[in-house]
Amino acid sequence: MEFDNSFEVPLPPAQAWPVLTDVRRVAPCMPGAELTEIVDDRTYKGKVAVRLGPVSLSFAGVVTFEELDNANHRARLKAQGTDAKGRGGANATASFRLEPAASGSKVLVHTDLLLSGAVAQYGRGVGVIQATAGQIMNQFAANLKAQLARPTSGTAIPAREQMPPSSAEAPPPAAKPIAAFSLIVKMLWERFVGLFTGRSPSS
Repeated sequence: MEFDNSFEVPLPPAQAWPVLTDVRRVAPCMPGAELTEIVDDRTYKGKVAVRLGPVSLSFAGVVTFEELDNANHRARLKAQGTDAKGRGGANATASFRLEPAASGSKVLVHTDLLLSGAVAQYGRGVGVIQATAGQIMNQFAANLKAQLARPTSGTAIPAREQMPPSSAEAPPPAAKPIAAFSLIVKMLWERFVGLFTGRSPSS
């Protein structure tokens, strides 16, 4: 399934780009995400927890930058993850780019997601996936703006550095897995509307 999301950051593209491609800096801003290892300057290992409808999932996997166009502020990355309880996996390709905006920069993200195993059944309704992605992006943007307001050390991170829990930077308090309640309400509303329109929310 494919879907698009966007958000804005209060920096012009030339300043926003180095921040957005600094995985160690932005990973704590992603709800439920944890960076565990920097393999090299384009490959990272981590974990992410997310609620898909009423189901809580935890994935461990690898994220790789397949394309990084610094001049045009465009990038494409590939993520592969497996559920910790063996319920399936997720493979995603995400392309994002920056455009100038009144507030600084607009980040446009296009995601192509493939779920497998039981996980695919949990996310069978495209609307649930889109709603989850939308909430994650909104929370990520809010956390990122808070991150930008704080000074950084600028210290270089060597390749293949392990990220022990005692020394890894703690995620912002808001960066927790997206709760299912609002998604369940949305699903129930879609089902209610479907009774009158004849459309299934899972179609």
